[in-house]
Amino acid sequence: MRRSVLIRFLGLSLAVALGAVIATAVIATYSTSEQLQGEIDTNISQLEVDTRIFADLSDYASDHASWSGVDPLVNQLADQTGRRVALTAPDGSVIADSAELLGAAPDLPSVPAATINAREQGGAALLRTQAVAGVSVRSTTVSKPVDPLPVGLGRYKAWGLTDEEIHEREQLAEQAAECYRAQGKNVTVTGGGGLAPQLMVEKSRTPDGVAVLAFAPGEAATTDPCLPPGLYAPSAKALQVNADEVRRAESCLRAAGEPYKLTKQDGLGTVLPPGDVPLTKQFAECATNARAEALAPYVAPEARLYLGSKSTFNVFSTEGLLRTAATALGVLLIAALVMVFAGRRLVRPILALTGAAQRMTNGDHAARVPVSGKDEVARLGHAFNAMAESIQQHDHQRKAMVSDVAHELRTPLANIKGYLVASEDGVVPLDRELVTSLLEETGLLERLVADLQDLALADAGMLRMHPAPRDLSELAGQVVGAHRPAAEAAGVTLTAATDGPTPAVVDSARIRQALGNLVSNAIRFTPDGGRVVVGVRRSGDDYLLTVTDNGTGIAAEHLPHLFDRFYRVEHSRSRATGGSGLGLAITKHLVEAHQGTITATSRPGDGSTFTIRLPARPPEGPSADRESLRH
Repeated sequence: MRRSVLIRFLGLSLAVALGAVIATAVIATYSTSEQLQGEIDTNISQLEVDTRIFADLSDYASDHASWSGVDPLVNQLADQTGRRVALTAPDGSVIADSAELLGAAPDLPSVPAATINAREQGGAALLRTQAVAGVSVRSTTVSKPVDPLPVGLGRYKAWGLTDEEIHEREQLAEQAAECYRAQGKNVTVTGGGGLAPQLMVEKSRTPDGVAVLAFAPGEAATTDPCLPPGLYAPSAKALQVNADEVRRAESCLRAAGEPYKLTKQDGLGTVLPPGDVPLTKQFAECATNARAEALAPYVAPEARLYLGSKSTFNVFSTEGLLRTAATALGVLLIAALVMVFAGRRLVRPILALTGAAQRMTNGDHAARVPVSGKDEVARLGHAFNAMAESIQQHDHQRKAMVSDVAHELRTPLANIKGYLVASEDGVVPLDRELVTSLLEETGLLERLVADLQDLALADAGMLRMHPAPRDLSELAGQVVGAHRPAAEAAGVTLTAATDGPTPAVVDSARIRQALGNLVSNAIRFTPDGGRVVVGVRRSGDDYLLTVTDNGTGIAAEHLPHLFDRFYRVEHSRSRATGGSGLGLAITKHLVEAHQGTITATSRPGDGSTFTIRLPARPPEGPSADRESLRH
């Protein structure tokens, strides 16, 4: 974690997010557990109540051509069950609603509890007694499921019975019951209340004498002498709807080219696929549409059933507001403490960097920041300290340069002025010796100004080069010849060591200047009796120009700074060794302008070696490009 600020920020964010998730989970769990517990406790009984409501309204839909007049039934069911009951059309318009009766909110639940569609279901009574549209329904009046009809275009029978028809069937049921009792069988007649009568007849007895009863099916009427044929005859309304249904189905199937067969039983027709022909989608669609169209004039249209109040859950309700607010405040407090603690540790080094930068702006180049750790902020601190160290060193060098340049200019200027004043006053005669001395002082000034100009041009990238094909060995010999008088005057042996012709494309004046600076320094720091060797040799694709002496050498701590401007190993300003400190810096620029490098190796007491490495690019012919190295 201490190695990356990014990882630390990521960890803090994840910690805050985790706390928020935990708090949300606590609120949701605590708030919903109470509500769900009550729902679970009442769910079983509620399901039975909802089933009853659905069944009663489905019965109403199957017995009425519209929903007008359903309000009393809706209010009755709501009053008996304590459940808000509402019916709406598919477009959302309200048909009936018991909300006002129960004092409930007018908003409906977001999802309906069920859809009542007697036209597609074939009537509620038919659903409970027969198989419809290929759906197998376990009847409550028989001991096994009724076999499903492939399409089911008939078998309404008890649906739509009038009061007169029900009364007639009740009389027939009593006659049948008397017949069974005469045979010594126990018989029970069910029905009443507007429902068709049913016979519960004893079929057998168990070993312990308990009678096994079952409803006598209508098909038994043809074989059972006790069952009169009219007991299970279809109602007049069922016959009428069935005839219309069969007609519509046959018309649709013929138009679609679907094969079919028509069977009849008890006066009701049923359309089936012939033989082993599978039931197709088109066949099922024709049968379903035929039934819905035939039932449309007799049953209520589709309606949506809504039960209960609007199903919403609000954690900011009056009941849970204090709990939610307390949890939210706790999460915010924890997040604030974590961010304050971590933020102070993150901001502290940034504030330290800001303060150090302001001190440097005010001139305190010794400003530094304490650094600990290995993360991005720590690396920034190290980079700032390195920058400050570099600025401080350059500032020291600049101040030393100003002092050195002032001293170097002041000494020859003072000498020139002194001699001229003395000559004007007649103290010193203006002879050849005086003129020679003045020219020498002027030469020193000229060299210092030229060095400063070369350095300024190099810094600005305007150091002009005039490359041409030259032999580096020849240039080395010229440098040795030019500096031999100075070497002899200092008691130093100056020689050249070359391996033969070394052709290259260089600016001969600049290479002589670079070598001359190195040779001049070597002579200056080599004692009487020493030697300086200028070497030129090939090394792979490069030429190595070396200046080696056996002088006093250079300490290791000075080697990295030798080519910095105004840096001098010997801080003396004497004429013998106190140069301006610009020669090696200029030499480095001249070498780099030729795409080369310069290095120095030395050991105190064993002398030094300066090595210039230049690309070996011999001219391809006499017309070689003389400006290829121009900068």
